[in-house]
Amino acid sequence: MKLGLVISTTDGETVFNALRLANYSAGEGDQVKVFLLGKGVELEEIRDPRFDVRGQAASLVDSGGEILACGTCLKLRSSQASDLCPMSTMKDLYALIRESDRLLAF
Repeated sequence: MKLGLVISTTDGETVFNALRLANYSAGEGDQVKVFLLGKGVELEEIRDPRFDVRGQAASLVDSGGEILACGTCLKLRSSQASDLCPMSTMKDLYALIRESDRLLAF
């Protein structure tokens, strides 16, 4: 299965659980792509000792998953893309939507 997740929040628990699902799905052999939109592009800034968001994100990328960050949303926040979350476009989000067998939004 091709699973797409769109994350547009900075709520640590929500993002952590979305990424846990992404990691579980990747572990089951699914292709997983995550698109960060709006506040979601601030994923790497989430600091909550209860929820290792960055660790979950790194684990996903290490297992072959992909995380993309909306370039416009990054620019609005005067932020930069990173190796973990490279800059992306609406064209990439559109492709993610078209190609996914299942799409979830958080």
